[in-house]
Amino acid sequence: MAFGKDDIVRALAALAPARVGRVAWCDGHASMVLEAGGLGPDERRQLRARAEALVRGAADRAGATLHAVHVELVEPGPAPGSPGPAASQASRATTGSGGAGNAPGPAAGTRSAGTVTLPGEPAIIAVGAGKGGVGKSTLAVNLAVGLSRLGHAVGLLDADIYGPSLPTMLGLWGIDPVVIEGHIQPFLVHGVKAVTIGRLVDPDKPLIWRGPMAHSAFKQLVEQTRWGELDYLIIDLPPGTGDVALTMAQTLSLTGAVVVCTPQRVAQDDAGRAVRMFQQLGIPILGVVENMSFFVGDDGKEYDLFGKGGAQQMAARLNVPFLGTVPITTALRTNSDSGEPLANFVPATAGGPQLPLALQSVVTAVLGQAALAQVRSGARRPALKIS
Repeated sequence: MAFGKDDIVRALAALAPARVGRVAWCDGHASMVLEAGGLGPDERRQLRARAEALVRGAADRAGATLHAVHVELVEPGPAPGSPGPAASQASRATTGSGGAGNAPGPAAGTRSAGTVTLPGEPAIIAVGAGKGGVGKSTLAVNLAVGLSRLGHAVGLLDADIYGPSLPTMLGLWGIDPVVIEGHIQPFLVHGVKAVTIGRLVDPDKPLIWRGPMAHSAFKQLVEQTRWGELDYLIIDLPPGTGDVALTMAQTLSLTGAVVVCTPQRVAQDDAGRAVRMFQQLGIPILGVVENMSFFVGDDGKEYDLFGKGGAQQMAARLNVPFLGTVPITTALRTNSDSGEPLANFVPATAGGPQLPLALQSVVTAVLGQAALAQVRSGARRPALKIS
């Protein structure tokens, strides 16, 4: 007997007057949004528990396998058919000439009703790119490790739910994931707390998800992970300007975004779109990093395989900070494939001093821009020490 979204909607009908919003079902995972206002904490917990029980009961009767149920409660919106501010925003998000990039997002440092607050209220930095293959995940991993080496408590979230790279780049394949009381326990590797959907699903199974499932997966990774207190949370985004970036802007109060680009013009064009997407979502641009800026050969010489300086020129054209360059080296590829990112910061295992110096320079630049963004948003006040 088939079981699907319509069965979930029918099961939730018993929850009236709570109104069923969005419902998604895929591979034994059910996700739903319920509109219910004026409830206290205990009432909200009871409503979630009742909704989960109804869905599990319906799945049992249908003989369907149900791995997880995610219930999100939101305040009621306008009644069906009545336009309101939320409806007007949704209309602009879906019908504007720029597509998803025109969706309004929260201003930097502000918190909307649906914003998740993490323990310690860390600086949250998204690492994005306009296209795949430019080294976005490589930069996210090394940025997280570089911050950890400076003594910061760092989390790393692999939000590239279509093609997660962190299991390989952090060497996670030999470590089993741990879930306690429905909460994901991050992997503690290389001084970083890391979470990736790549270790929560079958590694050989393609992740073919529509927008609602991508939305639900990202929210679950954020909300159901026991991060502990963090100073920084680095988010490795999927390439492009799609659903996950929109969900992230609605779910978290970001400090800012780092955009990764290679020197050639075709990469600059796509990176420019990523910059404009973050800006339209109200997310500050911390800066642009030029990856694969040059190749360091075995002879120690530098070769400009893809040109050089293109990302810096793009940053100047878009009036955003330029954070530095990262070379492409054999050691970087080897250390990434073997899951040993710490080796990139040691000249003896990084093929010489060029790579460690470049990574340390980028980490320092990101730290400075993140501090400035926090001061501008009011999340952090400048400190004056008198000795």
